This record gives sequence, C-alpha cells and structure tokens, in this order.
Amino acid sequence: MASRSGPRATGTDGSDFQHRERVASHYQMSVALKSEIKMLNIAHAVVWLLVAAQVVVSQLNLVSHKVVAAPYQWEYLYLLSIIPTVFSFMALPKNNISYLVISMISAGLFCVAPILYGGMEMFPVAQQLYRHGKTYRFIFGFSAVSIMYLALIISLQVHGWQIYYSKKLLDAWFTSTQDKKKK
Repeated sequence: MASRSGPRATGTDGSDFQHRERVASHYQMSVALKSEIKMLNIAHAVVWLLVAAQVVVSQLNLVSHKVVAAPYQWEYLYLLSIIPTVFSFMALPKNNISYLVISMISAGLFCVAPILYGGMEMFPVAQQLYRHGKTYRFIFGFSAVSIMYLALIISLQVHGWQIYYSKKLLDAWFTSTQDKKKK
C-alpha cells in the first residue's frame, strides 16, 4: 500500500512484529478463566433459583404437593450454596485472592457436601423406583427423585468445574504476583 506522499518508510511494512510487546500468558489465562467462572456462576445461579423456587412453592403451599413435591433435607442446605457464588463474583473484578479462596472453600462446604448428602438421602427412593417402579413424589407429573438426581448431576459438574477453574485462576494470579515481587 502506497502513501500519498510517496513510498513507505523502511521497516513499517509489518515485518517488525517480533519486537513488539506481547501480553503475558498468565494475564491471557486469567481473562479466559474469569470468563469460564462467570459462565459457571450463572449456571449455578439458574440451578439455585430452580431449587429455591421448589422450596418456596412447597413451603408456601402455592400448589398442591401432588404437583410439586416437598423438598428433601439437602435442598435446604443447598440454598446456602449462593454464598460461594457471591464471593466468586466479588473476587473476579479486582483479582481478590482472599475472596476467591473463600469461594473455593465454601463451594466444597455449601455446594458439594449437600449434593453428596442429597445423593445418599434420595438413594433408597431411587432404588425403590428402579426396582419396583413405584414413586410417591412428583414434580409436574415426573418422578421427583429422577428430576432431583438430574439436578444433582448437573450441579456436581458445575461446582466441580467451578472449583477447578478457580484453582487454575488462583495459580495464574499467584504467578503474576510472584513476577511483580521479583522485579
């Protein structure tokens, strides 16, 4: 491409790209991981809203228990799982390591533990359903235990990935912190 005033100056043809500055890999990784964690937080918020809606509808008797089953005990504990998500959302904008660590620890306590407890609590009902084909709890005409196990599996995957990506993000942040201390 020629300019109006004549030929292009030497060295401005784009061949000098090797000397240009690049974004450090841990900063690139931080941006990518923050995006993944935000998407997982949103997925968790959707699952949490569904569980919260079931608990509220059941407790306030807004519909018959034949339509929406009474909540299991683990669902009340799972309502606390919004706490790690709030800390995660607070940690991401300013790279706050303390909030991210609190989010990871509380995710294990308030998210994964109630899910594992829920799997054990509902196992006898699931066993009865699959051995004898009998179920006594329904959510909009479907077996409550089947729907809740589906929710458990999705939640366990979301929280597992949340913790994994948070750990990788924490490592990226520590790398950048260590680089700053060396200088």
